[in-house]
Amino acid sequence: MTAVKPLALAACLALSLIAPAHAASLAGRADVDAFIEQMVRNHGFNRDQLSATLLQADTKPSILAVFDKPSTARPWYRFRPSFVNDTLTQEGAAFWARHAALLQRASEQYGVDEAMIVAIIGIETRFGRNMGSFRVLDALATVAFDYPRRASYFQQELAAFLLLAQEERRDPTQFKGSYAGAMGWPQFMPSSFRQWAVDGDGDGQRDIWNNPADVIASVAHYFQQHGWQRGGAIVVAATAPKAVADQLAQDKFNLHYSVAELRAMGVTPAATLDDTAKAVLFPLEVAPGETEYWLGLQNFYTITRYNKSTLYAMAAQQLAEQIRQRRQNGR
Repeated sequence: MTAVKPLALAACLALSLIAPAHAASLAGRADVDAFIEQMVRNHGFNRDQLSATLLQADTKPSILAVFDKPSTARPWYRFRPSFVNDTLTQEGAAFWARHAALLQRASEQYGVDEAMIVAIIGIETRFGRNMGSFRVLDALATVAFDYPRRASYFQQELAAFLLLAQEERRDPTQFKGSYAGAMGWPQFMPSSFRQWAVDGDGDGQRDIWNNPADVIASVAHYFQQHGWQRGGAIVVAATAPKAVADQLAQDKFNLHYSVAELRAMGVTPAATLDDTAKAVLFPLEVAPGETEYWLGLQNFYTITRYNKSTLYAMAAQQLAEQIRQRRQNGR
């Protein structure tokens, strides 16, 4: 799953206004021809039709500029305000009120907390307002064929996209998404769409661009399929010797240790936990030079399957709690 960061997207949109599109730049290229042959051989595509589709792709230098831009990691105390704030909390509570029946149905069917579903949609696209304005065909083709470092992955996503367009009976030139090809309110990459997007209202379509029923059910289904535990805890504060914490923090995306094993290493949870539960210790820099340690449990790990960032997962957890409290308080 690819999350669209607001600053990166804004930069990309600005660049797209000044950088020329290179129409039909894929014509006659050996790598493109090889991709076409693979799609014909593996998936039964019509060679001429697929060639015509890919010739409509415009490679975007503005997209390559975003991928080339060095990433700058923000500490938690700078990251948090972008996603855990009054605006998103209020909008999340309003979204919940508008779609309470859909959220309840998805929660009951998939076992995923309503507040978490709402928080994810809010963080990803501000409840559908910032879905991206690039043609998905252009975005995926640009990186698949003009960015060697990520070409293999994005050729796989381009293949998945062409398949989903066929499956959904839609023109592949008409899909819009982010600079990385992420789509809809939940920002699913094409492979994620094919595996986990669902038809939430039985109308025969999986419309994550316009249909809240499909959006909500798809996010819930994704979380269920990635191990979400109904009613389970997400994080617990902890203390640990710095040397131990530094060592364990290197393993931030994996649940290699049980709570009992972490206790034996000197980690002390601030709440009672099942000794057999798996957990991961991670740091949060809450102020310059001030670090807290937390244990992420199975549900925290599930959030990192949506976006492989401990900061993202913690923001989702905290925003979900604020939205829940706002709804309970009726404000």
